Amino acid sequence: GQSFGAFVPRGITMRLYGDTNDYLGKGLSGGRLVVRPDEGATFDARENIIAGNVMLYGATAGEAYISGEVGERFCVRNSGALAVSEGVGDHGCEYMTGGRVVVLGQTGRNFGAGMSGGIAYVYDVDGLFDTRVNYEMVALEELSDEDVAFLHDTVSRHAELTGSPVAERILASWESAHDRFKKVMPGDYKRVLTVMEESAAAGLSEAETVDRVMEAARV
Repeated sequence: GQSFGAFVPRGITMRLYGDTNDYLGKGLSGGRLVVRPDEGATFDARENIIAGNVMLYGATAGEAYISGEVGERFCVRNSGALAVSEGVGDHGCEYMTGGRVVVLGQTGRNFGAGMSGGIAYVYDVDGLFDTRVNYEMVALEELSDEDVAFLHDTVSRHAELTGSPVAERILASWESAHDRFKKVMPGDYKRVLTVMEESAAAGLSEAETVDRVMEAARV
């Protein structure tokens, strides 16, 4: 039904074999959610909606792994959770302010609208992801070595927890497959991260770093 795994705190893992409706993981606050097809299912999860719309709305922490596609507004207003799915509908990562999202399949239109924080990684299945992005607040970037390592660890965990054939295929050809991931980075968030890195390298105090971050955020 609606709101499976809402507000789950740290230390709790909920596993669902089957499918679920809207608001999965609403307000997730540290727990882990795993959604995968029933073990007797004969359909291809990557071509079927397994969870509904507005997933992880307002999530602040935790993890969600979904073996299959999800509906619209995936991770809207996510501010700290890690979420993995194998395809999303329109308006993915809308108004997202933090956390990380990994999509192992196709997205709908208007991806990243109002996205001011966090990072998304999308496996560009058909080479057309760049036409589905809302560029008002975000840009596409090349992966760093740290990004590649993060993605390998995350996709491996997704495969382990869900038994996802999609994740297993990507991992089997990782040396070439990781080049198909596109990184979605909000401009404001990038400026803040840059200032924090520069402040740490310069040995600035926490108060000095906060002042520089606030100044960068007003640009």
